[in-house]
Amino acid sequence: MQTLVICIDRDNDLGEKAKLQTPIVGREANVQAAVALGIADPEDSDTNTIFGGIRILDELRGKGADAEIVSFAGDKSVGVISDQKIVEQLETFLNMNNVERAIFISDGAEDETLVPIVQSRIKIDSVKRIVVMQSENLESTYYILKHVFSDPKISQTFFVPFGLAFLIYAIFLLAGYPEGAVVGIFAAVGLYMLYRGFGLDDFVALEKEKLWDAFLEQRMVFISYTAALLITLVATVYGAMEVWKLYSAEGVWYHGTLTLVSVFVNASVWWFAGALLLANLGKVFDLRMEDKPIYKNVAISLFVIATGLLFWGASTYILATASLSEGITNNAALALQYFVYSITAAILIALAGIKYSVSNQASENNDKGNKRKKKLA
Repeated sequence: MQTLVICIDRDNDLGEKAKLQTPIVGREANVQAAVALGIADPEDSDTNTIFGGIRILDELRGKGADAEIVSFAGDKSVGVISDQKIVEQLETFLNMNNVERAIFISDGAEDETLVPIVQSRIKIDSVKRIVVMQSENLESTYYILKHVFSDPKISQTFFVPFGLAFLIYAIFLLAGYPEGAVVGIFAAVGLYMLYRGFGLDDFVALEKEKLWDAFLEQRMVFISYTAALLITLVATVYGAMEVWKLYSAEGVWYHGTLTLVSVFVNASVWWFAGALLLANLGKVFDLRMEDKPIYKNVAISLFVIATGLLFWGASTYILATASLSEGITNNAALALQYFVYSITAAILIALAGIKYSVSNQASENNDKGNKRKKKLA
């Protein structure tokens, strides 16, 4: 075919509301899909997107062009996962069909973020945005707010911080410590804003998808990741309890923020390191079962140990100077020696990891080169 009319449903309303599988190929199939989606949700703009694509298809065919229409849908978790699903469907379709150019149909700027991705696979001649005309009554403030807040993407961004604040305040009131509510609210809302600001929601959604796939495929990485998450939770609680002991006794002004942070690091650093090593061990096991190289993961494990040594040595020395260490590390001079030894050991372990990784990478490249030579021969 010469021209492909592409309709994009990035948040998978076709699957979630109309219970349809994509890609949907052909005029009749897309008409039925648009009708099904319109019945399921008459206010969904993707219905008009498909009808707009069908109109353009009819115009192209009326001029004698060899054209076809296809609708692709992503995932309700709009972002990396949904874009990957659309790209997979697009690449599969292009591999099975000889398409020269495409016309991109969307219902707004969100779907049009996929234009560069689609354009890297096929030439796009035109981008058409379908805008729905509405009456003045429907454009009233109440209607707009009602439908804006019914959108999960917007409602999660707006309501979650307020929900966290109210919940934390209620918990501190029940605990009889309303003064701590302000600290808890600022901490929770701040963490949530950092979480959304750094785009970690896409990363977390992708990791959840991978973890669920690992569970379905019965891979060891699911068990190791779950155990690592539990160990991380234990490490955080244990470190926070150690900090709370000092904070509740004398307060942050007596010890200083750096000292309290050092208490948390010193108490939990090897728990966190163990969690990372356990998670990596599951990957190593699965790679060995698939007969794939593991040198990168071994190097990562060595770097985790080296990093743990650095944080442990630094926090031990800070606590020793503040006279908060116990046992042999309570001596500041001896703690300084431990710090120097930990830096030396960390550098040696990191160098060993680099050497191991580089040597195995070179060996793998040589093996690939020999295989190519054999094929050419």
